[in-house]
Amino acid sequence: MSKSDIAIAVENLRFSWSPQTSVLNSCSLTVPKGELWMLLGNNGCGKSTLLRLLANLLIADEGHIYTDSPLGFVFQNPDHQLVMPTVAADIAFGLVSEKLSLSQIKVRVREALCAVNLLELEDRPIYALSGGQKQRIAIAGAIARHCQVLLLDEPTALLDPDTQIELVALVQKIVKERNITALWVTHRLEELNYADGYFLLKEGKVVSQGNPRELFKN
Repeated sequence: MSKSDIAIAVENLRFSWSPQTSVLNSCSLTVPKGELWMLLGNNGCGKSTLLRLLANLLIADEGHIYTDSPLGFVFQNPDHQLVMPTVAADIAFGLVSEKLSLSQIKVRVREALCAVNLLELEDRPIYALSGGQKQRIAIAGAIARHCQVLLLDEPTALLDPDTQIELVALVQKIVKERNITALWVTHRLEELNYADGYFLLKEGKVVSQGNPRELFKN
C-alpha cells in the first residue's frame, strides 16, 4: 500500500502515564483511505489512549503518527462535546475558525444534517435529543467541517441495541458515500459486521489485524 492510499499511520508508538504505567508499547497500524476499521481489546489495553494520541489530545513518548486532515472525534458520551443550545448552533460552532459567511455556514449545517438523516431537528434544543440523536449530531459536526478522518471512541456504549446498530450502519454508509476514513473503538463483536477491517490490541500493541470475517471464523 502506497502512502497516498493511507489515511492513518502509527509507527512504534509508545505512551506511559508514568514510568510504572506503560499504556502503549511499540504500537503500529495503518488504516486505508475510505474504510471503516475497528479497534478491539480488553479494558486498559490502550484503545482510547491511542485515539487521543491520534487526535493530538495526548502527546506520545516515542513514535510517529500521521493522519489525513481535518480530523473529527466522537466521544463515548456526546454530552461531553455538544456545547450549544440547539442542533444547528452546535454544528455551526465547529465552523467558527473557517471564517465562512452566514449563508455558507447554513449550507454546511444542512448538508451535514442530511447526511445523518436529522434535518428535521435543525432547530431542536440539544437537551431534547435522545442519546442516539446526540451521537448523530456529533458526527454531523465532523461532516460539516469536511473531516477526512473520523475517530469514534465507543460511540454506542450508552445506546440501546437497536440504536447501536443504526449508528454503526450510518457511519458505514457515510464512510462509503463521502470517501472518509473511520477508526472505531468497540467491545461489541456484532459491530464488526459493518467494518472493512479490525485491529486487536493487547498490552499496548496490535497483536492481530485483518478481515473481520476471518476473526469470526477463529
